[in-house]
Amino acid sequence: MSASLPGNRDLPASRYDLTTYWGRVKHSADIADPRTLLVSSAGLEHAKSLITKYKQGEAQSMTPELWQAKKIVDSTLHPDTGQPVVLPFRMSCFIFSNVVVTAGMLTPNLSTAGTIGWQWANQSLNVAINNANANKSTPLSTSQMVQSYFLAVGASCGVAVGLNSIIPRLKRLSPGTKAALTRLVPFAAVASAGVLNVFLMRGEEIRKGINVFPHESDSVRQKREEAGRQLEPLGKSKKAATLAVGETAVSRVLNATPIMVIPPLVLVRLQRTEWLSQRPRMVLPVNLGLILTTSLFALPLALAAFPQRQAVMASTLEPEFHGEGGEGGMLEFNRGL
Repeated sequence: MSASLPGNRDLPASRYDLTTYWGRVKHSADIADPRTLLVSSAGLEHAKSLITKYKQGEAQSMTPELWQAKKIVDSTLHPDTGQPVVLPFRMSCFIFSNVVVTAGMLTPNLSTAGTIGWQWANQSLNVAINNANANKSTPLSTSQMVQSYFLAVGASCGVAVGLNSIIPRLKRLSPGTKAALTRLVPFAAVASAGVLNVFLMRGEEIRKGINVFPHESDSVRQKREEAGRQLEPLGKSKKAATLAVGETAVSRVLNATPIMVIPPLVLVRLQRTEWLSQRPRMVLPVNLGLILTTSLFALPLALAAFPQRQAVMASTLEPEFHGEGGEGGMLEFNRGL
């Protein structure tokens, strides 16, 4: 992100009002815009140079070109490391990375082997995305990552296989209800394992804490920038890390809910129509179209549920941070995605 580039002058956080939900939705749509994937290495370097010039005082105001450069940088670089996030695991690529495994999980009449295989693939993707976009001030060791990965895979496969074996035994349910519930099994598996995945992959943050910074007013930030000083962390907070990881887990469920619920239920209804029942080969493309369309709308709505740069009262964190807050007694931290 732009915060990781050299220079003491900070850019505006967004062209939208991040204190409102819809402002964050518009900002998240920028970060998740698939068109940023088409930017070349030269284009990224040009965007970084424009941002650096602003941060070093060579450009005085935000222009449409600078806003576009910020959009490219924010959707490509990790805010803690300043390095590009591996392309398949960027939020701007999430729709395309996720549509294949989601379509696999939502395939009607999937065998047990297919269920396990697609749940495994989905959790592998989740682990990669969580690791690539996590707060990097407290990295996870390789052994912890491997352990977390297999626990998440085991949880998702266990829930999926278990529910698939239980639902047919529910004699009081009608065949239509059983069919609908069967289509919702992948959602139950993804939601439960997704939450577990986030906490496991980012558990080290909770154990050791993440960097927190004083929240600055515009005037205080301007004085610091004029003095040529960087914003330094006050220390690491476990409570801030718990909040960051918890909110990220909730956002994962919010993102999975429409993608894993709406397409299968709509597909069940469509398969009862004469048009689709006579064209079984169209089931897969229709399924893919439903998932892709839902994903395009769902991702920004889920990402916007909580601010990425979170501000909290210093008094709600550990005692060593009490009285250390900045503007309004607030401290802030990078939640991660």
